This record gives sequence, C-alpha cells and structure tokens, in this order.
Amino acid sequence: MANQIRLKKGYDIKLVGEATKEIVSTEAPKTYAIQPHEIRGLVPKLQVEVGSEVKCGSPLYFSKSQPDVFFTSPVSGEVVEIIRGEKRRILEVRILADGKLTYENFGAADPASLGRDGVKEKMLKSGLWAFLRQRPYNRVAETNVVPKNIFISGFDSAPLAPDLNFALKGRESHLQTGINALATLTDGKIYLGLDSKEDNSTFASLKNVTVNHFEGPHPAGNVGVQIHHVAPINKGDIVWTINIQDLATLGKLFAEGIYDPERVVAITGSEIENPVYTKMRVGACLDTLASKVKPGNVRIISGNVLFGSKVDINSYLGFYDQQITAIPEGDEPEFMGWLLPSEARPSISKTFLSYLLPSKKYRVNTNMHGESRPFVVTNEYEQVLPMDVYPVQLLKAILAGDLEAMEALGIFEVVEEDLSLCEFVCTSKQPVQNILADGLTLIEREG
Repeated sequence: MANQIRLKKGYDIKLVGEATKEIVSTEAPKTYAIQPHEIRGLVPKLQVEVGSEVKCGSPLYFSKSQPDVFFTSPVSGEVVEIIRGEKRRILEVRILADGKLTYENFGAADPASLGRDGVKEKMLKSGLWAFLRQRPYNRVAETNVVPKNIFISGFDSAPLAPDLNFALKGRESHLQTGINALATLTDGKIYLGLDSKEDNSTFASLKNVTVNHFEGPHPAGNVGVQIHHVAPINKGDIVWTINIQDLATLGKLFAEGIYDPERVVAITGSEIENPVYTKMRVGACLDTLASKVKPGNVRIISGNVLFGSKVDINSYLGFYDQQITAIPEGDEPEFMGWLLPSEARPSISKTFLSYLLPSKKYRVNTNMHGESRPFVVTNEYEQVLPMDVYPVQLLKAILAGDLEAMEALGIFEVVEEDLSLCEFVCTSKQPVQNILADGLTLIEREG
C-alpha cells in the first residue's frame, strides 16, 4: 500500500488563467533552439556548424566535462545560426525545421535485455541522458555513478501548473517502459510521488515503482520536497530525478527507437486568451503563441511564476519546462505605496484580506512592492518550507561563504525551486534563488 505523507507547511498561490483540460493544436514553429545556459555547469563543445543538416536525435553538442553526454536536435532541418555571447560562449543553437520530422534510428529494444550499459549507451547517443538530473546540485547526472535512488514527481503543485495525469493520458505504456529502463540504472528504488487528492488513473497500473501519496500545499509537488520526506540526502549520497513527461519520452525511445521530445504544455496566465494545453517540442519558438497573448505590457515566462525564466515571444521553450505563463508587468508605480489600501493579492500576511478568501483567484503582476532591505529573521520562510532546513541561516552562511555551515544547514538537500516560495514571501526582498544558486556553485567547486 502506498505511503501517505501529509505536509502542513507551504502556500498555494491561486491565480487567474488556469488551462482548461483541452489539448489544442497550434501552428508548428519554424525555428527551434537548444540553449546550453539552461543546464547547470554545462560547457558545450559543438558537433555542428551553420548549414549542417540534422534529424531528430542528431547531436548538436556535447558536455566538455562529460564528453559522452550529447544534446541532440528536437527536430529535423538545418542549423541556421549559432548565437554566441561574451568570450564566444555558446548561447543558442538554432534550427530551421523542415516540417518533416525525420528521425535518427536508435533501434527499439527491451531495456531489461540490454542491461545497465546498454540502456546507458542508448540514452547517451539519443540525447535523453541530459533529462536525468542528480541531487545534490541539480546538474546533469554523472554517467559513472550509480544513484542511491531515482525520484519522479507525478504532479506539479506550482501556480497554474499543468495536470500531468491529464497530459500523459494514453502514454501509460511509454511510462512503464521508461521505468523499466531506469530500473537498470540503480540498485535502489524508483519512487513516484502522487497527489493524494487528485485523479491518478494514468499512473495506477505502473509497476516496479514505489508510490508515495502527498497531501498539502505547494511545494508538495516539488521532487526535492518529496525526496526529503521519503529518503533524505545525506552527505555523499547521490540520487537522480527526471520529469515525468521526459520519462514518457524515454519510454518511447526504447519502444520505437526514436528521440521524440514532444510534451504537452499548459499555456496559462491572466494575459492568455482562452488558456489551454498544446503539444510542443523541446526548444520550440514561442512566436506561434503570439495571437493568444493579450495586448499590453505582458511578462512571458517559460515555466511558472515562481521558478520560470523571463522570455519574450520570440524566445524558446525551456529544456525542462512544461508550462508557459503570461501575467502583467509590474513596472507602474503604486501611488503612495503601502499607505493606501490596495487590492487583495496572494499573501501569507494578514495585512491583506486574502487569508479570509482561500479559494479566490487573483490577477497579479510582477511588482515586488518594495526593494531590497536588511535581511532579517521573520519566520516567514519556515511557514512555507516543509523541510527540516533552516533557510535563513543557510542563506546567510552562503552570503558569508561559510562552507562548513552551508553543509551543516542542509545545502545538499535543496535547489532553487525548493526555496522559490521563500522568495515570494520574503519581507526583505532577498533574491533567494540567486543566493542559493551561488552557494551550490561554490560548494560544488570547492568539492
């Protein structure tokens, strides 16, 4: 019987613009781009040049630190541009799609018959290894490591997040094949976290996986929170994670022998006309969604409002993202600021009446309602972080560069998305996620 885990800490930000459960076809983008800067610690080495013809699954570049980890093309077509930044750093590899979706053939196979080395080789060549991330550090999994366990979250509790049970209906066989492949890569367990109050019919028949049901507000759907409550990471432990839609892509690789990184993406937010779901491939240009964005000064986010990346309509779907969000920009000053009563908005503070209206949905903008100020202890972070971690003390240890304190305070257990709610509730307006990212980079560099 599945374990039941109830989380009391956290906060659900209820916003206007949830996608209706309908998958709508949209125009296929003309261009796609894979962006190395999205991957923590990745230094790419190019395998193509402008004018190269590629298929779905053709290598574009590999990781300098792990030369056997390839990043491959999501479509067939021609490499039309390689965007570079300072010191010739590669920012984007752009591909003009030919509209045919011609695939490299990696060969269908039963993962169990291939064994660990065979599964690993097929994942590396196809580019699917890059979807495996390891904790600590949330970087691409190391190929020479056998993880203690592998974790998958079957639900997303972030604001306006997609319903993954709905998104994956009909792909049960691919999910099972993906699990069978992962089972060859670890001597431990594969854990699947599900929402105890939602429909989980798509995942009900999955085997060779240990299911845990979670109840509680966001961040209950974060895989890092689930790891903490099921099998916490101790110093020296390595666990892997994979998004559940990428798990289905992995299953399709072994079932059909092709790399097909198509996922169901929720197009959400108050500034979207008729929010719905649509199918998009990794790295798809967002310009085909322009007609769905309401006119005005709008912030477009690849991902959710807490952890996503600010993009524009000519940017590309993030490598790990399964949601696009559009909300108003918050660049207009508020007359007399906090001195006047303001309209209700999501907040854990009883200064606003929103705590009396737990089911109300809000149209919010990006205004921070203040600027950075002294970093004080307020106990706000602890109200929304369901982990046995002292977040304020951890962040101050990072700012001080105290490696021993960072270790003792649990930096190996968290990544930026786990503390994103802390940034939302922060009275001191601290860039919590940026601070944590700096700390993770520092402690990884220092070994």
